[in-house]
Amino acid sequence: MAVTIQWFPGHMAKAIRQFEENLSLVDIVFEVIDARIPLTSQNPEIRRISAQKPHLYIMTKRDLADPKLTNQWLNYFAEHHQPAIAIDAKTKFGINNVISVISPILREKLQREQDKGMKKRPIRAISVGVPNVGKSTVLNRLVNRRAAQVGNRPGVTKGQQWLKSDDKLELLDTPGILWPKFSSQEVADKLALTGAIKESVFASDDVALFGLGRLRLLNPNGLKERYHLTDADFDLSDVDLLLEITKKVGMRDDYERGSNRIIQDFRSGKIGRFTLDNPEMVEDDAQTNN
Repeated sequence: MAVTIQWFPGHMAKAIRQFEENLSLVDIVFEVIDARIPLTSQNPEIRRISAQKPHLYIMTKRDLADPKLTNQWLNYFAEHHQPAIAIDAKTKFGINNVISVISPILREKLQREQDKGMKKRPIRAISVGVPNVGKSTVLNRLVNRRAAQVGNRPGVTKGQQWLKSDDKLELLDTPGILWPKFSSQEVADKLALTGAIKESVFASDDVALFGLGRLRLLNPNGLKERYHLTDADFDLSDVDLLLEITKKVGMRDDYERGSNRIIQDFRSGKIGRFTLDNPEMVEDDAQTNN
C-alpha cells in the first residue's frame, strides 16, 4: 500500500537546521519518545545528526502504555547500552531520575573541564521529539515551573528557548520535529493514532481502522468494555465494526465522527493501555537486513 500520510511543513525543516546548529552548545541530547511507540517515535534525522553526542531516551506517557512492554523496552535499551528512562510527566513519576541517569554518562567530560581549571557548571541538554509527545510537559516538570508552552496538539512549540533547572541542568527546548518521509504506511498510522500528526493531513477512518485492527489483538477486552461489544461484533470486518461502534456511541451512520471518537479514546487511554511497538520488531528487522 502506498504511504498516504506525509507531513513536513517548512517550520520543521527550520527546526532541524536549528537543532543541528545548536548541538555544539550542549553535552547531551534528550529525545522524548512515546512509550506506546518507542521505536516508531524515534526520529531518524535526530539520530543521524546527533550521532556523536550522548543520547538519553525519555519515554513519556508510560501511564498509557502496556507496563510489561515498557519494561521490555527499558531492558532492550539497557542491553544495547542506550540510556533510557520511562516517566509519567503528569504525576512526575520517574522525572527525578533524569539527573541520576545522565550524571555518570557525562562525569568524565565534566571532570576533565574541572581538571583544566574550568568553573563547575550545569549539564546542558537539548530536548527534541516528535510533535505532541509530551516534551513540553517533561521540561516543565524538570524545571519545576510552567516554563515551556504546553498543548495537546502537534506544533505548539514554535521556537526554541533555554530553561534552567536549579544549578544542575540547563535545557534548550525545541519544537516537535517529524522527518521528511515515513518509511511505511504503518509508521504513518502509528504516529497519527498517537497524536504526532495533525488531523488535517490524514483520513480519520483509515487511522481508526488501523487502531481497531491492532486492538483486536492487543486489548480485545478493552474494546468490548468501552463500546459494549459482543463476541458476535468481533466476527465483523474492521469496517463493519467501525460502523457498529459508531452506532453504539450514538452517532448513527456518521462514521467520520465515530472514527474521531475512537481515535480520541485511543489517545486518552479510555480503551485501555497499549503499546504498538515490540522490541522483537527491531530484532526481526536486523535479521532481515543481514
